[in-house]
Amino acid sequence: MSNHNELSQIYLDANATTPVLPEAASAAMAAMQTLFGNPSSSHITGLQAKDLMEQTRRRAQSLLGTGQGKLIFTSGATEGIQTAILSALIAAKPLIDHGQSDTHKKPCVLYGATEHKAVPESLKHWLSVLDINAEVIAIPVDEFGILDHDFISQHAARALMICTMAVNNETGVYQDLQLLEHTIRSVNPSVFWMVDCVQALGKIQLDLQATSIDYAPFSGHKLYAPKGIGFVYIRDSAPFTPFIAGGGQEGGLRSGTENLPGMAALNVVFDMLLRNDNSAFCDSKTLHQYRNQLAQTLTTCFPRVVFNNSFTHSVPTTLNFAVQGFTSKEIMDLFDAANIRVSSGSACSSKVTRSFVLDAMGLPAWQSESAIRMSFGPAITQADIDAACERIKSASQALTQSCILLDANNHKHDANELNNKVALDGLLQLRFGASCTWVYIDKASKQALIIDPLPELQQRLDTLLQCQQLTPVAIIDTHGHADHVSGREVLANRYLPEQDCDLLGWPYMTQTINHAGEQFDAINIGDLQLIKVATPGHTSDSISLILRNNAELKHNSSQAEYAFCGDTILMGSLGRTNFDSSSSVALFHSLKHLKTIINSNTLICASHDYNNEFTTHLDAEVARNPLLNAVMNEQISETDFISRKAQLDNHLVDEVGTEIMCGAYVGSCDKSKIKEYDTSSLNQAISNDASIRIIDIREPHEYALNHSQAKSTNVPLTRLVQFIKEHQDQKQQPWVLVCRSGSRSLVAAQAMHRLGFTQVAHLKGGYALSA
Repeated sequence: MSNHNELSQIYLDANATTPVLPEAASAAMAAMQTLFGNPSSSHITGLQAKDLMEQTRRRAQSLLGTGQGKLIFTSGATEGIQTAILSALIAAKPLIDHGQSDTHKKPCVLYGATEHKAVPESLKHWLSVLDINAEVIAIPVDEFGILDHDFISQHAARALMICTMAVNNETGVYQDLQLLEHTIRSVNPSVFWMVDCVQALGKIQLDLQATSIDYAPFSGHKLYAPKGIGFVYIRDSAPFTPFIAGGGQEGGLRSGTENLPGMAALNVVFDMLLRNDNSAFCDSKTLHQYRNQLAQTLTTCFPRVVFNNSFTHSVPTTLNFAVQGFTSKEIMDLFDAANIRVSSGSACSSKVTRSFVLDAMGLPAWQSESAIRMSFGPAITQADIDAACERIKSASQALTQSCILLDANNHKHDANELNNKVALDGLLQLRFGASCTWVYIDKASKQALIIDPLPELQQRLDTLLQCQQLTPVAIIDTHGHADHVSGREVLANRYLPEQDCDLLGWPYMTQTINHAGEQFDAINIGDLQLIKVATPGHTSDSISLILRNNAELKHNSSQAEYAFCGDTILMGSLGRTNFDSSSSVALFHSLKHLKTIINSNTLICASHDYNNEFTTHLDAEVARNPLLNAVMNEQISETDFISRKAQLDNHLVDEVGTEIMCGAYVGSCDKSKIKEYDTSSLNQAISNDASIRIIDIREPHEYALNHSQAKSTNVPLTRLVQFIKEHQDQKQQPWVLVCRSGSRSLVAAQAMHRLGFTQVAHLKGGYALSA
């Protein structure tokens, strides 16, 4: 199975790594095939290899202005950082042991709060190994990412070492090294100072001999050389302890056979940087123009874009931005589908949902959570930038066609324009973090129902309603939310200003209908009816909303398609009942009541989904939740329920600044071994079994930009619950889920398997590994 991929790659993640320049790759290949000698050998081949190594060193020394300082080749920046920290702390340790440091205050090591994690983690490691009792203190930064010089002045006197960076890897923010040197040396002339120069090479001018920087690590793969080669500068007066001992290479300073191919590539890169003409690298003015062109395109295509880095304080090769209303993952998935490579924060910490760099700068949480880094190297061309801008426009147009982004040039949508878009019909699940908003759309009547609208999704909901030309019949909360302010009021004031409703948004003008032998208030949406059921417990005002089809009433008055239960029943849990407005007694009776008005396989749509399970039903929850099982099967008294519910809530720990959990998880997610295919085995399976159906679960805009040549159906995760409902009678059908990387398809397959889809499988590695 291959991805229908006619789009060329647009690579804008140079701060993570760069491709090797063709000239550098050729030089590396020559060093492997022709000039392959060991620099330590005394024969001609070895001497030629050594000459290449020393030529590379001389060019680096000239480029960086190292003067009398040492320049040692390493495996990369991390090794250079270890070398610097180990050398400095070994030299500082005797000063502490002999009382030559400031005895009135505990010694410390300082590092920039936005420093790469390799620095503070290495500091902690070597302080522990060397048994040095020193504080590890982060130097604060301002909103631009500039280090707090007053803070440095206050602490530098007792510092054993100070670690800063020349250019930040996430934001491109550069420090004024001359001013920083003045601040440090005016307080402590002898403190050891390391400057991480990894992102500075080729982007700012360096003259290390004119500074009192003691150590400066560099990396080759950040500037068009191969991975596995780097170097570190050590000032002539700085202490040095070899990090790697052995055969005595590098004059005994760094043992191990030298990486000659890497050096050969670096040699070419250094030569280009030193040239005034015929170089692959652009000058600073051109790079600034490129960044401005990208920034203008982003602003045009995404009107709500915010740039997290000040262009005045950053190198021109980095843009860090966030688009309000979109998570970083959503933008990442969109750009990846368009074959644009960007990253969310640092590539070295891709599992982190927030940027610690932007947090340190004091930016709003949403900007940190939604941050995207777009970076390019100095060898980029005008053609590359033009292609990137065109591709960004294509990506935003895909969002427009999916009704996630309004056309920046035309906010009014006529009928012809709407015909070019897919008219939605059925249930849509939107999320922000673990919180869910549910939208039900009736295509025929152009009506919409919005349940538990999140404030972070207001813009998206507004865009959806406008783009699809929908009329909301109600905008309702299932309860007063403790973890966020509802987005209901803003939307209701815009779309339903005349509607008379209660505090949760339930209209007063309703009808009374019979459902499961009881009388309930109900409203219509197309051919469906929405029933309001009081289900207090989690909060005193909690309600459940049951969506049922009118056409089925004559056959089964208790049939319900969806049950929007708020936080009464969560996947793997029950809603917490330790709020002031909670009641375990009320929850006990609400659960028993729900059993009588929904079926065992009615899909329950909760307000929170903490484990990416999307939806559930009573059968699935009773099977894994002993407390719920006891209630549903009349095996527990009200008194015992109160006691056991209190024990369950004791597992909840609310921390300041973190999301309030609305239920303690009691059951394990279904982590059953899902059948996994690779491209070869899936192609074989399809040829052997014509009943296999491929389901592409990426969002419609991703699918439109780039999808498989094999016949597939697009069922985005936002529509997965609707798909599950529509295929309840096809649980033995062999479905194979696919996505970009295999992560979403695995999660979705596990969710479906838990609900009885026993033949569901997924493509491991997704389209990324299917080429």
